[in-house]
Amino acid sequence: MKIVFDKIGSTAKPIGLSSKGVRLEGTLQKSGYHQVTLDAQMCGEIELSCDRCGDIYGYMIDNKLRLKLSDLVSEDKVDLDIIEFLDGEIDLSYILESEITSIESSYHYCDKCDNNDEDFEIEF
Repeated sequence: MKIVFDKIGSTAKPIGLSSKGVRLEGTLQKSGYHQVTLDAQMCGEIELSCDRCGDIYGYMIDNKLRLKLSDLVSEDKVDLDIIEFLDGEIDLSYILESEITSIESSYHYCDKCDNNDEDFEIEF
């Protein structure tokens, strides 16, 4: 889902989309001449693989997402929550997919491995 950067005004514009079982709902609102604020909630469930035993399990997502979006190259070294869309369109699908990928690429343990400190070995 792409939205033209210049079409977003100072009044909050509601957005909503889904991908891989995760729903992103929130608002886009202009917060500066070349800046838009995304204030949204991510909810849903994705399948992850336990990094210890390899079992597949469901992982519930319920995260608040607040990002700054810009149509110019950002020189701000302090605020790292800025995503640049230099072609003039905000790609909300890209944002949602990258947030899901970020969660998937972290280390995750299933419930049975989460607080288990014993040595682990599987023979194939």
